[in-house]
Amino acid sequence: MSGRKYSKYEKARIVGARALQISLGAPIIIEIPKDVIDPLRIALVEYENEAIPMTVKKRSRAK
Repeated sequence: MSGRKYSKYEKARIVGARALQISLGAPIIIEIPKDVIDPLRIALVEYENEAIPMTVKKRSRAK
């Protein structure tokens, strides 16, 4: 997403949280194909198009 590199765990958290929002009635942010109705697939399409308005705050590791 916009040059950011998310780990597979961060991506799963972002997409999962967005899919839950969509399944509970949140509006879909971008235009999606008519055949896509699964909230998880919709969230993945939004993620791939950099349309999910979520960020990940990373903690700095103690040395």
